[in-house]
Amino acid sequence: MRVKTIICAALTGNWGTKAHNPAIPMTPRDIAASAYECYKAGAAVVHLHMRDAQMRPTMDVELYRETMGLIRERCDLVINITSSGDHTGDGIGGDEIRMAPFLELKPELGSFDCGTMNWMHASIFTNHPAFLEKLGGAMQRSGTKPELEIFDAGMLYSTFHYLKIGAIRAPLHYQFVLGAAGGMDATVENLVFLLNKLPAGSTWSAVGLNKGQMPIMLAALALGGHVRVGLEDSLHFEKGVLAKSNEQFVERAHRIIVDIGNRVATPNDAREILGLKKRQT
Repeated sequence: MRVKTIICAALTGNWGTKAHNPAIPMTPRDIAASAYECYKAGAAVVHLHMRDAQMRPTMDVELYRETMGLIRERCDLVINITSSGDHTGDGIGGDEIRMAPFLELKPELGSFDCGTMNWMHASIFTNHPAFLEKLGGAMQRSGTKPELEIFDAGMLYSTFHYLKIGAIRAPLHYQFVLGAAGGMDATVENLVFLLNKLPAGSTWSAVGLNKGQMPIMLAALALGGHVRVGLEDSLHFEKGVLAKSNEQFVERAHRIIVDIGNRVATPNDAREILGLKKRQT
């Protein structure tokens, strides 16, 4: 049996704008259309952020509801939504605002950023311990599996605490995000260090931001992990060349996965790997 590798497409993010790359989808309809193109190219999971009419990040439940509905009309992608907050501050918006999409819409996956960090030498991405405990409870009530986003080693060690107190439950799924200024650099050495600390039975995926995208994707595949790609993580497809679309990243990942002898996981393959309930389409 060939190894099945999950491709997650991170479509929009909180920070890039059309001025940085016109291909970034911003509206529910455009985000859903990009998700469907990524699905056709081989993505099993989509990671969603929403933007308001001024292109600012928002946790507006109705925007998530509309986008998720449009995606589910067309395909059975695993939907993974952020908990990172909205434009009223950094990693903010109030705990209830950040948790509302999980409690109301019950996505299969959701980001659980395991600590506060200085973000890009410009702001603070706030994830207070009390919020993370509440978020873990909200995800358990909604049936959402936490995607434990790890930007540095301290965040990984924090997951052991949240596991011990029951805010999260094993088996755990980790998403290593390397290369953000304020976090760990996107090097193979750093990825291997983090992997050596994982609890037994965990699944994991990795992404390198910007220039780190290819080294970390190739290392993740060589080490038996899953991958995340998309315009949230890199505006450029290669040095000096803006990406044309999210699906362009997915197509490249698909080719590489097949070339190394793995299978590209379907959405239901991803559900089985991650321990999610199989969704009927």
